[in-house]
Amino acid sequence: MCFGMFMAILDIQIVSASLSEIQAGLSASADEIPWVQTSYLIAEVIAIPLSGYLSRALGTRMLFTIAAAGFTFASIMCGLSSSINSMIVWRAVQGFIGGGMVPTVFASAYVLFPGPKQKMVAPVIGLIATLAPTVGPTIGGYVTHLMSWHWLFFINIIPGIGVSIAAWTLIDFDEPDYALLKNFDWVGLLSMAGFLGALEYVLEEGPRYGWFDETEILIGAIVAAASAAIFFTRVLTAKEPIVDLRAFANRNFMIGSLFSFVLGIGLYGLTYLYPVYLAQIRGYDALMIGDTMFVSGLAMFMTAPIAGQLAQRFDPRFVLIGGFLFFALGTWQMTWITQDWDFYELLWPQIFRGVGLMFAIVPVTNTALGTLPLDRIKNASGLFNLTRNLGGAIGLAAINTLLNDRLDLHLARLHEAVNWSSVTAIETLSNLTEKFGGADGQLKALKQMSLMARKQASVMSFGDVFLVLTILFVALAALGIIMKKPKPVGAGAGGH
Repeated sequence: MCFGMFMAILDIQIVSASLSEIQAGLSASADEIPWVQTSYLIAEVIAIPLSGYLSRALGTRMLFTIAAAGFTFASIMCGLSSSINSMIVWRAVQGFIGGGMVPTVFASAYVLFPGPKQKMVAPVIGLIATLAPTVGPTIGGYVTHLMSWHWLFFINIIPGIGVSIAAWTLIDFDEPDYALLKNFDWVGLLSMAGFLGALEYVLEEGPRYGWFDETEILIGAIVAAASAAIFFTRVLTAKEPIVDLRAFANRNFMIGSLFSFVLGIGLYGLTYLYPVYLAQIRGYDALMIGDTMFVSGLAMFMTAPIAGQLAQRFDPRFVLIGGFLFFALGTWQMTWITQDWDFYELLWPQIFRGVGLMFAIVPVTNTALGTLPLDRIKNASGLFNLTRNLGGAIGLAAINTLLNDRLDLHLARLHEAVNWSSVTAIETLSNLTEKFGGADGQLKALKQMSLMARKQASVMSFGDVFLVLTILFVALAALGIIMKKPKPVGAGAGGH
């Protein structure tokens, strides 16, 4: 089950470093290619909270087998796609089916390992949930370089078949409740799909098109708001709601979900920022980005057993605070970023990020899910994983908006500074004009200076974003101080 979850989460980011190759292979436009990511994310965010209901209705064995087999088939169809439209459709299918595997693993871990054993399994699922998106660009870069972008999807075939067979053969720890299907709330499902799907669309596309200046974004926001009103009404009134929000009445679960939300910003936001910087500023290709990004994954892998031991021996709040402080230390170092930063300058920030992720995910997971009754675990796991994904979506939208706004601000300031009264600017223009030569040498020099100013403004906007993230992580670490210490659950607890 963990292997299946790794495949599902990995596929969120595995294409991120290879979008240009997919764009060329499918003859897609610059506006169309982001939907290879967006369609997956929209479908997945709908499936995650639905998984709790389906797991109770169908049983873990059937749900996970269907999810693994369907994910494998959708992967094959993605690899065989010859147009951007078919790719988008099959990526949506892949995301929806794969989204059912992730929370099911979290829930099953706490059912199979009750009480004190929970601390043993949390580092394992925490490592997989955070390692997969972190190493996604690295694996994607290598696969695309050595073979082709089609193999980003074909590599799922053999593992997917193995997981499907193993899931059907080996999973046997709960029974389905088919009676739940008789009262299935279709209105709740459609309203949830409209709410979460439209929200994800607005968050993904909003920064690119100036938010509500674009009619489609405004319509998406209206659909999200209207669907949310219907959804929350149904959740509170339906006999068998599609999602049970009572888990948020548990203080530990609510606080754990808040930390999971911010963890999603750190996980997906930084996995996005580093490749963007390396591609736009350093001019790296997919393979070079992968070579640079592997450090965080290595740090996480080495830190996982340490994080598990610390969470068992010490107050988990202190481990959690340490995790977010490591996050803050890495992003604070990145505030000094320049256009010349390379592997070694990015080394320690990535190490701190990897260590911070593992130190944070273990106590966050135990805090949110470890003290809930077993009959609420399946539903709560979907909500918990949803908060992390929504944190990533909202974080990415905020990061892109902040990058664009600060770019415009720094660019305006640089244009004001680079004028005919600036000795440095005149010397640079003279040198570049002499370098280019010819009748249009000065025109080329002015264009080059404009590009230089834009690159510098971009680097300064990256520094601003990392500063905001630093403040956010320090604030969450401070919140951990006033958090109530989670009470351990006995080995037999949760069954009542």
